[in-house]
Amino acid sequence: MRIIESSNQRELDAFLARTPARNPAILRQSARIVARVRGEGDRALRAYARRFDGVNALVVFDRSLMRDEASKVAPRVRRALGAAARNIRRIAARQVPKGWIAEPARGVRIEQRVMPLERVGCYVPGGRFPLPSSVLMTAIPAAEAGVKDIIAVCPRPDAAVMCAALEAGVTRLVQIGGAHAIAALAYGTRTVPRVDKIVGPGNAYVSAAKSLVSADCAIDFFAGPSEILVLSTTGRAAWIAADLIAQAEHDSRARALLITPKRALAIAVWQSISEQLESNRHARQALSSSGAIIVTSSLEEAIGIAQRVAPEHAVCDTAGVARRLTRAGTVFVGNLSAQACGDYATGSNHVLPTSGAARFRGGLSAADFVRVTSIQRLTREGLRSIGDTAVTLAEAEGLHGHARSIRMRLGGVA
Repeated sequence: MRIIESSNQRELDAFLARTPARNPAILRQSARIVARVRGEGDRALRAYARRFDGVNALVVFDRSLMRDEASKVAPRVRRALGAAARNIRRIAARQVPKGWIAEPARGVRIEQRVMPLERVGCYVPGGRFPLPSSVLMTAIPAAEAGVKDIIAVCPRPDAAVMCAALEAGVTRLVQIGGAHAIAALAYGTRTVPRVDKIVGPGNAYVSAAKSLVSADCAIDFFAGPSEILVLSTTGRAAWIAADLIAQAEHDSRARALLITPKRALAIAVWQSISEQLESNRHARQALSSSGAIIVTSSLEEAIGIAQRVAPEHAVCDTAGVARRLTRAGTVFVGNLSAQACGDYATGSNHVLPTSGAARFRGGLSAADFVRVTSIQRLTREGLRSIGDTAVTLAEAEGLHGHARSIRMRLGGVA
């Protein structure tokens, strides 16, 4: 893990400019998979499930089968899943947009109607380890928004994933993964129904497939490798090192940064990482290629660099600094606010924007699972009150048909 002086502008710019590139070969292969599943349905899905997921048939778990598998989960894990689910549910319930009615002018009534999506698909990664937390984070907000049919896909679901799916309100779980699972959710097959939206993180093939189907099926966002940025002047070196390592173990391409104006803290964290890293080989590659400690001339400069990065996770010392970190997926404040707690149990969602996308959006929420529709009604008085305004603007734009349609009504109510 390198130490970069902010005064070395060339090295700093080169490091910060590195964004995860989309692999053209992965994009091409994903496009072939998506096209074949779209055209052939279950036949292609079965072939890819055998090839990539190691299953000879399309296995679908309904809630009864999920209960059978979930019964194998240790009571302690079951209780932890339940506790995490309760916290996620409490937060998600507050995120659902509200309907309202307003009258911007006399006789003009505008209503905002909020309706849940009918069916959504939740992608649950199945890499080195099962991720039941991803089931909770994607399905619970959908359920709280009122979605009635929640389809989960996972290439290697274990009993804990089944238990989480039950807790989260998943309707059925299909044992498939990768680009073919995304294609099935987006376009539908005999086994996998078409969904209105696909959410959840995945590998490069999953991300590529989500971008390919996004014109036909809504997605949450393009997810790149995980990121953490710690901005600190007073943090404990060993704890900061542990946070950086924890995030780096997600992915060999994960980005882990410490930004500090305190050189002594930078060196202490660097040393602590070297000591702790011996026990975590999965984080070593990420930290060697995408990890850095940036030493700045001031706290002000450190905040500026953090805003430039717009990280998925930001960690800082004080609420004052947190208020200034306006471009982050989520912000953790204080020494005790371990970022890993947010991955599991705080209730805030861990599906977050990466690769600078925190510049324009936040994490997944219940609001992502509803349609917001406006309903407009004009009375006789309303048409009179705004008709001339609308006619004038229509004519200013050269849209005389628009103006005529309003004038005809104005004449009818004169």
